[in-house]
Amino acid sequence: MKDKTIDYILRATWQAVSRMYNEEAQNYGATMATGFALLSMDKDNGTPSTSLGPKMGMEATSLTRTLKSMEEKGLIIRKKNPEDGRGVLIYLTDFGREKRELSKNTVLKFNETMKQHISEEKFQHFIEVAETINELIQEKNIFNSKDNLNIQKLNK
Repeated sequence: MKDKTIDYILRATWQAVSRMYNEEAQNYGATMATGFALLSMDKDNGTPSTSLGPKMGMEATSLTRTLKSMEEKGLIIRKKNPEDGRGVLIYLTDFGREKRELSKNTVLKFNETMKQHISEEKFQHFIEVAETINELIQEKNIFNSKDNLNIQKLNK
């Protein structure tokens, strides 16, 4: 694209980050999704399976597939929630804790490398811009019906 749009920049950047994490995770027989799941779980007290999807921004089907794979690899175990028999708590195994630490160090290394190449001022601006984008999206302030009518008029 001649003029890069914000969504293009976000998408291209996220795809590059995702690819980088997946390449690194492959060295350990894992995926970025596995690493992210490990980091999203409480390392000591278990995590309700229902809270993981929203926390990770993952669809239920993808999350189920990821958790099944993690269980098969011995990273997690599932136990009935003692406070709610219908629910399931996910616990990290010792192996899962070990891989969680590896995932944490990988993320910290990425962040440290970025901070070595981006000034603190620019980094703070990046955070502010990202927060503003998220707020506008969450508040549904981008595509309201009044704006859509104005866009339709412009396109005529």
